[in-house]
Amino acid sequence: MIEVKNIRKSFDGTEVLKGIDAHFEKGKTNLIIGQSGSGKTVFLKCILGLHQVTQGEIIYNDVPFSNMDENEQRLLRQDMGMVFQGSALFDSMTVEENVMFPMQMFTDTQQEEMRERANIAINRVNLIDANHKLPAEISGGMKKRVAIARAIVMNPNYLFCDEPNSGLDPKTAILIDNLIQEITQEYQITTIINTHDMNSVMEIGEKIIFLNEGFKKWEGTNKDIFRTDNEAVTNFVYSSELFKKVRKVYLEESE
Repeated sequence: MIEVKNIRKSFDGTEVLKGIDAHFEKGKTNLIIGQSGSGKTVFLKCILGLHQVTQGEIIYNDVPFSNMDENEQRLLRQDMGMVFQGSALFDSMTVEENVMFPMQMFTDTQQEEMRERANIAINRVNLIDANHKLPAEISGGMKKRVAIARAIVMNPNYLFCDEPNSGLDPKTAILIDNLIQEITQEYQITTIINTHDMNSVMEIGEKIIFLNEGFKKWEGTNKDIFRTDNEAVTNFVYSSELFKKVRKVYLEESE
């Protein structure tokens, strides 16, 4: 679990995050949503440790980040898996080599064991006959699967996904959503997903935090969001015609 207490972050005197409290549960898909400029990317980077917070505390499994020494912080970062928006694969490396990369960087694991663990992760994300292909030779959806395999190959306790559906067609996006949720539940990872995709909200939004102008304006589940009368939330999510239709059906079936 990750707990965030009164997080504030400023850049050159401008406050971007304004006293956010939140907790992200283990074994659940925790989503951060909000429009551009809401602070969700800065928030994610603060949790990752890429930005030092101006005020507040981030607590990983009951241990505050500020109490960790340099070695403990390094070990924590090794316990994090990251799926980047553009997959961020190395073009000159094969699928297998991309997945092995974190182990080569952070462990003394023998080559054969690294290859074995990489293949376990590749098989888990349902990639078939792709080990020796380069990123240019596979589809966008397959690249996302490689990125997920690389993120989980070291069995992390924390998984972070930044717009994992970016650039994917709707059908592939749903498959990637479901894969992330399955892995989260199977391995009991604390997963945090930064997204603007309303399909993701509907499909896998087990815990949703909505940011607006640097404030946490709302939190709940993908079922709660259909019933909320929070104006900031409704103005954001109901801009999607699909979401309006799904909400209408959901409310009718719930009556």
